[in-house]
Amino acid sequence: MAREQLNGASYNWNAFPDRPQLAAALAGRVADRLTKAIAVRGTAVLAVSGGTTPAKFFAALSAMPIAWDKVIVTLVDERFVPASSPRSNAGLVAANLLQNAAKAARFVPLYHEASGIEDAAASDDAALRSLPWPLDVVVLGMGPDGHTASFFPDADDLAKLLDPASDRIILPVHAASAGEPRLTLTLARIIDAGFIALHIEGEDKRAAFDGAVAPGPRKPIRAVLDAAPRPVEVFWAP
Repeated sequence: MAREQLNGASYNWNAFPDRPQLAAALAGRVADRLTKAIAVRGTAVLAVSGGTTPAKFFAALSAMPIAWDKVIVTLVDERFVPASSPRSNAGLVAANLLQNAAKAARFVPLYHEASGIEDAAASDDAALRSLPWPLDVVVLGMGPDGHTASFFPDADDLAKLLDPASDRIILPVHAASAGEPRLTLTLARIIDAGFIALHIEGEDKRAAFDGAVAPGPRKPIRAVLDAAPRPVEVFWAP
């Protein structure tokens, strides 16, 4: 089933009967976009989210017949913790995506040792400018509070994170609901991507998404849907 809503928020709804079918379909779409990008410019850049939701998708994508040695993988956001931490998005990607044929991909982490989150963000911002922009594929997640990337509703300087004209690639995030400080791609860099997918699972996430696109206070995910120049592909399974 697919639907598109163009009431300020623009998206295509892709629903699947179960999570393995969602993972396979999303992996297929992402693999196709990466392969096309490689054909056009010789490389492709993929930015992915962390958390527990994408593990099956990562496993399915890792087995796709892509020219992985021409793919650069980075993160949409990261907690300010080392890769050895169970809360590290880099650790999740290493364990689930950078396996099988995908071991040949180049991974660009966001976390590195620094005196503080601000210094880490400044270093990341400088380092990521060497990547071939814009991103080819971004795969987002969403929390039940409507946050995506690390755009938490209670984040300090949320308006700065969501500025569609920002010249920053990475910014630090301080939010009580986030637990620890985080590093995140800015909205401006996310919406420049050639293909944006939102991966959500469960009835609670569906209800949160429906609430975010309904009239009322704007949730961070709604800011992405509003600003993206093309419909965001939403992949959902119960």
